Amino acid sequence: MEPTQISPVKEEPQVIKKPGKAWYAIYTNSRAEKRVNDRLKEQGIETYLPLQKTLRQWSDRKKLVEKPLISSYVFVKCIPKEFFTVRTTDGVVKFITIQAKPAPIPEVQIRNLRILCGSDAEVTVSSDVYAKGDMVEVTVGSLTGLQGELIRVRRKHKVVIRVIQPGMNLTVDINTNAIRKLEKK
Repeated sequence: MEPTQISPVKEEPQVIKKPGKAWYAIYTNSRAEKRVNDRLKEQGIETYLPLQKTLRQWSDRKKLVEKPLISSYVFVKCIPKEFFTVRTTDGVVKFITIQAKPAPIPEVQIRNLRILCGSDAEVTVSSDVYAKGDMVEVTVGSLTGLQGELIRVRRKHKVVIRVIQPGMNLTVDINTNAIRKLEKK
């Protein structure tokens, strides 16, 4: 009998997957959002500061100004290796964390923020915790494509939609004829 040859087992090289960039929320000093945003950009960190135009009244004039949609928050897209750079930037207080780790924010939520800020809708920010409801998508107007959770029916034919996770709620009032219900997954 001829001995069978055993070929050496080739070991596959271990591929170490580098963590990709993800969005994170950082908390800033009061009224420092724009300065922090600029400082982070200067350091090569991708940022997003949602701004909303509001009419400000002074004693002698009115002026349209851009103010942060969410006070003391700036969003950064970075890899964990860049956390130290972000955290030590002047004006940054901390990362928003879950179980002591910076909490990544899904890309769709940043997209929703961009849609909201690019629209003419009146957006309000609250920290209320709402009951879960139907997932809906806006089908008409400047908010087309915006997805969120229906949280309340107001007045006749008006609804309130939550577009960001609980604890950092952004809500928008919209007519019921401008939305459609999404299928549950």
